[in-house]
Amino acid sequence: MTADGDAWVIVNASPDLREQLRALPDLWPRMQPRHSPIAAVVLTSAEVDHVAGLLHLRERQPFRLIALGPVHAALDQNAIFGVLGGDVVARVVARERETVTIAPDLSIELLTVPGKAPLFLETVDPAIGVESGETAGVMIRAGASTLAYVPGCAELTPALLEELSEADVLLFDGTLFTDDEMIAAGVGPKTGRRMGHIPISGPHGSLEALGTLRARKLYVHLNNTNPILIEGSAERDMVESQGVEIAHDGMEIVL
Repeated sequence: MTADGDAWVIVNASPDLREQLRALPDLWPRMQPRHSPIAAVVLTSAEVDHVAGLLHLRERQPFRLIALGPVHAALDQNAIFGVLGGDVVARVVARERETVTIAPDLSIELLTVPGKAPLFLETVDPAIGVESGETAGVMIRAGASTLAYVPGCAELTPALLEELSEADVLLFDGTLFTDDEMIAAGVGPKTGRRMGHIPISGPHGSLEALGTLRARKLYVHLNNTNPILIEGSAERDMVESQGVEIAHDGMEIVL
């Protein structure tokens, strides 16, 4: 995201970050070989698919790494992230709902959402749906407009829905359409809720709850088993009939 086309912010650094950067010329070096327009990286959790891409940003370009305390603590437990030299990468430990200014007319706030510890830090019987700061959403404010980004969420509580009611645009966790989707497809033994993801459909699914919000709504973080990825599928038609869009690679949203 950017407010001026000059300083850019990345929200979560996925393992394919290098390919994403190559596909977007606005994020290429400009003034010198190791220059980068990336001013900050914001993390919503320490899951591997949110932090592995940080290793592509180890070429000693300065940026701020912004996250809640438990996410920074998880990174600190793995020495590999020491390649992000502390003399050039500023670790910003944000407090919940603290406004962090990125650039003029662009700021973010992190809010705790129900979730769980990263998979690689799970215990034998992990707590699911806890609000301990290991899973967060981001409220991005650009001028008078607000975009909320919540790629992982175990439950849409009344308190969280109240927080999200501020948003003009909402990008929300659409990992699985049904809770047992991965089990039914034979690709995994866990339900969506066990992985910390509220399913789209079914009782207490996200589609029903999101209908109470005024925002433009889009599902993101879609697993490759999710049938809403298929144009013309009944599941996609159902989601779109409820006024929720399906995000896609390369999509641009202007606030």
